[in-house]
Amino acid sequence: MLKHCLSISIALIFSLTLAAQDDLLSMLEDERGDQKTLTEATFKGTRLINGHSIETRKKGVMDFIIAHRFGTIDGGGYELFGLDNATIRIGLEYALNDRLYLGLGRSSFEKTYDSFIKYRIVRQSTGKGNSPFSATWLSSIALKTLKDPEYDLSLANRLANTHSLLLARKLNSSISLQLVPTWVHRNLIRAEDINNDIFALGMGGRVKFSQRLALCVEYYHQFQQLNENTRNSLAIGIDLETGGHVFQLQFTNATSMVPKGFISETTNNFFDGEIHFGFNISRTFQVN
Repeated sequence: MLKHCLSISIALIFSLTLAAQDDLLSMLEDERGDQKTLTEATFKGTRLINGHSIETRKKGVMDFIIAHRFGTIDGGGYELFGLDNATIRIGLEYALNDRLYLGLGRSSFEKTYDSFIKYRIVRQSTGKGNSPFSATWLSSIALKTLKDPEYDLSLANRLANTHSLLLARKLNSSISLQLVPTWVHRNLIRAEDINNDIFALGMGGRVKFSQRLALCVEYYHQFQQLNENTRNSLAIGIDLETGGHVFQLQFTNATSMVPKGFISETTNNFFDGEIHFGFNISRTFQVN
């Protein structure tokens, strides 16, 4: 009798232990399902090609960027397919936190100074409270300082600002897509110009071939034109990661490297060979 009672007691204890373990595992699985997992590296850098991507740097990271565009390749051998001429932009950018990103730069094109503020509103994620896409707001301002004897402009009349909502989704580990509705405003336009305000839609994507190599495409369609000579900006690029550097090679019909410029001032025809070869070099530093 004692043996039977002991056997029954051991069986009950064993059953209760298994049930408790099952309950604990279920709780852990539920907690894992409730956790939010952020999608990382939708794009490799803060730029897709000419335009910004939804990415920002981590808190305390400083980014030094050199962007270079040679002349158009249709200049032929005499111009060494554009290598005899060049436009350059040097920029310095800093992440105040994981969402807020600031930058400033200077371009040789029209001797332009520019600055921007970028804020990550939503990040693509899975789990509790998931988001199917990422959203980042970008506002930038550009000051043209090139002297023009015909137009002695005041500081305010030399300014142009650009505002964009960047929307992106990482479809899988290899493919990412981005849409960029954009508004460009100029305080003053020339007599030959048509619109102070230009609305455009940017479209782009990245196809990743390996851990260090990716192909990028970017296109901005203008719904209004600054004047009759402007064209939509198109760019094709290759991303190469080399340790702490991100090296981007590209072919584009845009000369300017600031938003108000490449979106609304591009005049070259990509399909007529009026293409600039260029590159972006990005070097990051953890300063805080």
